[in-house]
Amino acid sequence: MIKAGTKTPDFCLKNQDDKKVSLKDYKGKWIVLYFYPKDNTSGCTKEARDFTESLKDYHKLNATVIGVSPDSTESHRRFIEKQSLGITLLSDPDKKVHKAYGVWGMKKNYGKEYEGVIRSTFIISPEGKIAEAWNNVKVRVKRKTGETRHANVVKERLKELQNE
Repeated sequence: MIKAGTKTPDFCLKNQDDKKVSLKDYKGKWIVLYFYPKDNTSGCTKEARDFTESLKDYHKLNATVIGVSPDSTESHRRFIEKQSLGITLLSDPDKKVHKAYGVWGMKKNYGKEYEGVIRSTFIISPEGKIAEAWNNVKVRVKRKTGETRHANVVKERLKELQNE
């Protein structure tokens, strides 16, 4: 996985509307770029909904939220419609962008090893550098004090970065 301080690998992928989206399109803005395994699965749905619920706050911080998975643009359209999502989803079926960011690799589940998406999130600065990176993200973490949502942790870190 690429680390904070690294220049961001550029890319051009199709969004849910089959329009090409490039990092260059967001030059001068903060970007929250998150990689997730699959549309319409429980964890991915919670994560996408959490980011959608926080979208107004992200926009106030001059930030765009973009999700990336290997799913097709058609799958993304259905996911957005079914879950009433407000975020942009990009399709990376050949996993080139996943590999460039170091988020495609070996995973373990119930003792079995397989290749897959390593759920990860990056905050990209307006200058095009990785400002923060999370790997092996847990969408929601339950504690005695309550539930922590990853989307809120990212938002708070973004505020901190902007005030540094």
